[in-house]
Amino acid sequence: MKAITILACALAALASASAQAQKTEVLWLGHAAFRIVSPGGKVIVIDPALTVMPTTPPQYKNLEALGKVDVLLVTHGHWDHITDAPALAKLNKIPLHAPGDLNNALTTLGVLPAEQLPRFNKSGRLSPVPGIHFTAVRAEHSSIYVWRNPASGKDETHPGGEPMGYIIQMENGFKIWHMGDTGLFGDMKWIAEHYKPDVVMMPIGGRFTMDAADAAYALRELIKPKFAIPMHYRVMPGAKKTPPEELVEALGQTSTKVLLLKPGEKVEF
Repeated sequence: MKAITILACALAALASASAQAQKTEVLWLGHAAFRIVSPGGKVIVIDPALTVMPTTPPQYKNLEALGKVDVLLVTHGHWDHITDAPALAKLNKIPLHAPGDLNNALTTLGVLPAEQLPRFNKSGRLSPVPGIHFTAVRAEHSSIYVWRNPASGKDETHPGGEPMGYIIQMENGFKIWHMGDTGLFGDMKWIAEHYKPDVVMMPIGGRFTMDAADAAYALRELIKPKFAIPMHYRVMPGAKKTPPEELVEALGQTSTKVLLLKPGEKVEF
């Protein structure tokens, strides 16, 4: 029995060391959607609205191209974040993790079975797969869920709970903050100081979220991460500068490296 225990401990230590040696892969799928592969090989998908967004790389219009998904996260109920989440949950037979009141609405409407719609709220921390932890944090936005009633054929608007961002901690301790849709707010500083994210995925489009100037202020004065990935923006025809270029210019010289990904590009950390 003692030998078995020692062997189990050795295997666990080997697995931990292997995870430490591996990297975290981040693939931007356009808009606010990302696929993250953890050091241990677990696949996390956030805010999949792939079939309806023009910025989605063509191959990922087919949800099966994502491969096996282990963790599914949605930040709020707007169509450009949740559209394909129920289909992905069904395809992979996994829970859809989202704001508690949003999942309550999805349960009531019969979008998914209740067991696939776990409820939690801000500051809630879950570990849906071994070694990976995610924590719900504040986002300054709104949330509704528009549902097509099959009986009437008409759209209905339902409460979508409060929007969230997520702090995602990998097996090796590496942390990503997906901010969801958000405006600027002072507690970004507290969230950064408390959770210490290495990478921040932040919206910069303006109108519905922070613009590039506010995002630059947040990075420079409040968050100060190692890396930032801008998301959730549109490039207007004829514009002299894109929102990511505006972000880099507004940010100036800082220790934060802005990663200007194109949809379909990936980066490793």
